[in-house]
Amino acid sequence: MRQTRPVAKKAIRLSLGDEIARLRDLDLHGLRARWRSTFRRRPPSHLPRHLLFAILAYRFQADERGDLDPATARLLKQIATGGGAPKAARLTEEFGRQRTELKPGTVLMREWNARVHRVTVVDKGFAWNGKTYDSLSKVAFAITGTNWSGPRFFGLRDKIALEGKS
Repeated sequence: MRQTRPVAKKAIRLSLGDEIARLRDLDLHGLRARWRSTFRRRPPSHLPRHLLFAILAYRFQADERGDLDPATARLLKQIATGGGAPKAARLTEEFGRQRTELKPGTVLMREWNARVHRVTVVDKGFAWNGKTYDSLSKVAFAITGTNWSGPRFFGLRDKIALEGKS
């Protein structure tokens, strides 16, 4: 007689949406069990159901789609470690500036007086109409004949952030 071995069941990988839907159906005890299987440790006893759910859902999303980039994680850690709202505002503003640095080869376009203007970011500034300028504001002045914030003229500044500074 032939002996049979138990067949291991294949792990069925659920979609992210299905995984989160299953989490929603779990009670506090079920979420704690899921926490232990996901993080390989006991969940903090003080966390209520809605936070256990949120943290697990975030972990599943991060595993599936990628977590925060290191710069964002550092910023959030700096904000969380104190300094209050003014320091947080300053840090997020600096972070925004770092994110909008333009790399050589980037082409900025702006229509002005029914004419499209293309400005190319180069190593030493900005090229427009065969000339290189050291700032976007100088390019904006060359195009319009009036003083402009170059980043604002080319739409690189967030309107909401500008309204707060007026």
